[in-house]
Amino acid sequence: MKVTLVWTGGASKGFASVGEGMEGGWIGHGIAMLSACAKAAGFAVDLIDRRALRGWDEFRSEVARRRPDVIGFTMLSVDYDDVMREVELAKDAHPNAITIVGGPHPTIAPDEVAANSKIDHILMGEGEISFVEFLRQVERGETPPRVIQGQRPDLDALPFADRDLYLQEWAQRGYVVVSPEAPLCPELPPPFVTIIAGRGCLYNCSFCKPAEDLLFGKKVRRRSVGHVVHELKVLRDKYHFNSMMIHDDCLTEDREWVREFCDAYRSGGFTQPFFCQARVDNVVQHEDMIRLMAGVGLRGLFLGFESGSDRVLRFIRKGTTRAINLEAARVCRKYGISIWANYMLGLPTETPEEVRETVSMLKEIDPDYYSPAFYTPYPGNDLYSYCEEHHLSLIERHEQLNRNPNSMKIRGHDPQVLFWALEESQRRTLPNRVKRGASHYWRRYASPRKIVRKARQLMGI
Repeated sequence: MKVTLVWTGGASKGFASVGEGMEGGWIGHGIAMLSACAKAAGFAVDLIDRRALRGWDEFRSEVARRRPDVIGFTMLSVDYDDVMREVELAKDAHPNAITIVGGPHPTIAPDEVAANSKIDHILMGEGEISFVEFLRQVERGETPPRVIQGQRPDLDALPFADRDLYLQEWAQRGYVVVSPEAPLCPELPPPFVTIIAGRGCLYNCSFCKPAEDLLFGKKVRRRSVGHVVHELKVLRDKYHFNSMMIHDDCLTEDREWVREFCDAYRSGGFTQPFFCQARVDNVVQHEDMIRLMAGVGLRGLFLGFESGSDRVLRFIRKGTTRAINLEAARVCRKYGISIWANYMLGLPTETPEEVRETVSMLKEIDPDYYSPAFYTPYPGNDLYSYCEEHHLSLIERHEQLNRNPNSMKIRGHDPQVLFWALEESQRRTLPNRVKRGASHYWRRYASPRKIVRKARQLMGI
């Protein structure tokens, strides 16, 4: 039985964008895991990656050429319209194919997805176990239920993500990729890979919960350190990676796991730099853990500062303060860790003065990388419900459900204020520009290592 999985892109740049930054150059771990599990069960699996195609006509022709028995789609909320179009084209090109759609949006909004009669089955929640069982039922000639509730797997019992599913498809479409995934920044040299060590989040931010609980449950389930390090050894042998990113929502919430991982990473001979995501309060409360991580290769943290206003932080249930945000930045600077600053402008109830507080906080933090967003009311969380109750949402099409700060997402804000804040928050102060310039030239021309090397060259040693 032939299975084709479809990667729509999750708000990517769309067609013909393979290798173009994170959106065009990262794999989808959900599909890569489904492929690995299906292949382990003996099924033939291939991929249609929309980023590797030239347009919709080519998508349709690929389905017609491959004629899979089952076509599986994954859907973020922002992908809804494109996935629906893909389903229509797939059924038109190959009417006998069985379609199944899974991912975050079908899990939090199954009725909306089920309204399309050309979607034969919907898989809610985690799919590794249930997708394989679904394929077995189809192979036996049985008819699975239309809506399937996924079973939560033992993460250590799963195979490693099938990265070759993407790499082989990219190569077949004529893309020359020198890194398994596109590196984020200069601190992460290619070849670069991403991994996921666990699923779920312990915290209660209103812009995430309870949607995340519907996907993964209320508890965090994390792979054993041994399982993660084994995967890294496989990736090192196969791809010779020089850097990596750990995707977990908040790797630093489990202090003991991190300590064990750092020991195993070092003893495994790994020196590759890596980035991961963390909460600012974890950074402040466990500075010794951050020091340990920096000692084995941590070069950057994705930190959700979100706002510079204490009132707004309380409103979104972040559990942090402006002072904690600033202290976390200080800890990162102390250990040479780059800061990837995630923050939102235009949150519900936020005043212009509170927007300015976020701008002033960013100037004080002086992050290495800015990642601003205009607050977007994603379905399935409490802040979305608040926006619906107060008639705040300006979202008219699913494609607007991206975090890009290119348009207003809710009512109640002055666009001039938000677009000013977007630009001003990323404008470094003169002292920070001078300091960064001096640091750059020191690293480039005056570091002790380079001075010694230059001296040796002059002396002919």
